[in-house]
Amino acid sequence: MKSRRLGGSAIAVSDICMGTMTFGAQADEAAAHRILDMSFDAGVNFFDTAENYPVPPKLEYAGRTEEIVGRWMKTKPRDAIIMATKVSGPSHGWLKAMQRSGMTALDRRNIIQALEASLKRLQTDYVDLYQTHWPDHGTAYDETMEVLDDLIREGKIRVVGCSNETSWGLMKSLAASERGGYARYVTIQNNFSLNNRRFEDELAQVCRQEKVSLIPYSPLAGGVLSGKYQDGALPQGARFSNYIGLGGRQAAMAKRFVNEKSLAATSRYAGIAAGLGLSLVTLATAWSKSHDFVASTIVGATHPDQVADILAAADVTLDAETLKRIDAVSKDIMYPMG
Repeated sequence: MKSRRLGGSAIAVSDICMGTMTFGAQADEAAAHRILDMSFDAGVNFFDTAENYPVPPKLEYAGRTEEIVGRWMKTKPRDAIIMATKVSGPSHGWLKAMQRSGMTALDRRNIIQALEASLKRLQTDYVDLYQTHWPDHGTAYDETMEVLDDLIREGKIRVVGCSNETSWGLMKSLAASERGGYARYVTIQNNFSLNNRRFEDELAQVCRQEKVSLIPYSPLAGGVLSGKYQDGALPQGARFSNYIGLGGRQAAMAKRFVNEKSLAATSRYAGIAAGLGLSLVTLATAWSKSHDFVASTIVGATHPDQVADILAAADVTLDAETLKRIDAVSKDIMYPMG
């Protein structure tokens, strides 16, 4: 497993990161621990969770994922694990968090309470990477960055990152850190896949110039790039099969990920993968980690039998001709996720 630095920090991580957002909902604890063990044994040292997991968020099991990950982490040397978790952003807009009676924000009180609770669930006294799960553009970045800096100085966090952030927000945060002498975000965790290349439009250049690493999530476009939704299929228990029935925000998300354009693009990528003798899952993961601004690609699994094709990407480097063929699909079917 190759490794890369997170931004300009001292932390080096495997270029594949195992995400955990289904643990405690779609994946029970036994399956979750098996997935984590398989990843660790294959050389993955980087694991990502959040206080608001599993998803979709429900009050009755909010924080369960961190508890599952914490019990697993106790079976491994702590120094061998790079653990990332997240504090929820504001609950009055993009997403309602289950923590703190749905009154979450990225102010001092919320961040400190969130971190203390995460440390308890994870059964550790520090996290390696602490991330803001989604932005709070109504709270001054100076306040957010100051408290994160304080927690680094206390030894409870090693480095900090953001998630689901905009170019404007990332630059505002970096400016606040520069003004106050605070720690900077070294990572940004945004959606990025063969079916969603919008990060390349602006944010990739911000990352290059500011030495911020992307740790992309959803490299399989929510499972669409596994091919399981092709030809109108809605597999039982699959995320978007479930989301369609939930209505509201979840149904809208399902339509964004699973639509005529995304399925057409997926079909063409499947052809490229077959020609290389790879699974589509392996191709999509290898493509994600091929970018210079990417430190580590966050993957996910619900069942242990999904792990092998994902981890196979560790040994795959896509050549220039393959990347050219992939780019041709992106040009023919632009922005399949809108």
